[in-house]
Amino acid sequence: MSNPSSSSTNPDTYQIGQVSLRLARPITLRQQWIGDHEILRQLLACWLVIDEKDSPLSPRIVGQPGVGKTTLAMAATQERKQELYIYQCTADTRPEDLLVSPVIAESGSILYQASPLVTAMLTGNICLLDEGNRMNEKSWASLASLLDHRRIVDSVVAGVQIAAHDGFRCCVTMNEDASTYEVPDYILSRLQPTLKVEFPSKDHELAILQYHLPFAPADLLNLTVEFLQKAHQLDLSFSVRDGIHMVQYALKRMAQDPQHPLARDPAWREALITVLGKEALDLDGLAKRRSHALGGQGLPQGLGDFFFEEDSPLHPDQ
Repeated sequence: MSNPSSSSTNPDTYQIGQVSLRLARPITLRQQWIGDHEILRQLLACWLVIDEKDSPLSPRIVGQPGVGKTTLAMAATQERKQELYIYQCTADTRPEDLLVSPVIAESGSILYQASPLVTAMLTGNICLLDEGNRMNEKSWASLASLLDHRRIVDSVVAGVQIAAHDGFRCCVTMNEDASTYEVPDYILSRLQPTLKVEFPSKDHELAILQYHLPFAPADLLNLTVEFLQKAHQLDLSFSVRDGIHMVQYALKRMAQDPQHPLARDPAWREALITVLGKEALDLDGLAKRRSHALGGQGLPQGLGDFFFEEDSPLHPDQ
């Protein structure tokens, strides 16, 4: 549904009746999706419209932090040749933050700022609500009419009803951790289907590191991937994002003093401790402690002995 009484003579503003909305800016960064392409196809399928009486779906994309949920949405947007707007949800997000906020112009007059979500609605583009389960129910309630067949929102601040352009699409990412709100059932029933992003395979994880860090030595990348793959096997939440930060820090430490370069293994060990904490040196022990905390059984095999040589500087007993 479009806004029949609306017009836009300035690409930075949108007029609805007597109300002029200043539009947000899209995300211009482009990201390649490296991983299971089936989930990319699933997201694109959600956004198809196959009949004049059909409407697009607004899926929720779930997974551990750092597994590429936002990258997936960016790649799908590029496939559809649309622009992407991202709204970062937080615990103190208010309905007006999600929709339209009043701002004071230099002249002293009041302007109305459209959020990234409303801008995507008006321009027929895509909005990602990032980390949606950090947002409270009051804010979610303001989006209920957008996420069903009505595809509209009401801005109390601006006093206007805003209908979504036919090209508008939406998705929501949600991290699988404890520091979140419980999203109400009437919203979850609208955020369907659920697409789960898993940790990448070894080959995909290496390709992701190479994509983001093409200047990094292969042995450092391989060492990091081996560490991450073992962490995944033990159901620990260390992600490829953590791996990127570890390699970046290790390389910066090695480059800091070219006259007395820090060797690769000590630099990587320092990066591991600095980025993930000293407990990450013993993945097996960490997995045992977390398993016991959840009421499970620990793993009998020592990962330090399995993963590192006994005299390796990376061995947790060194």
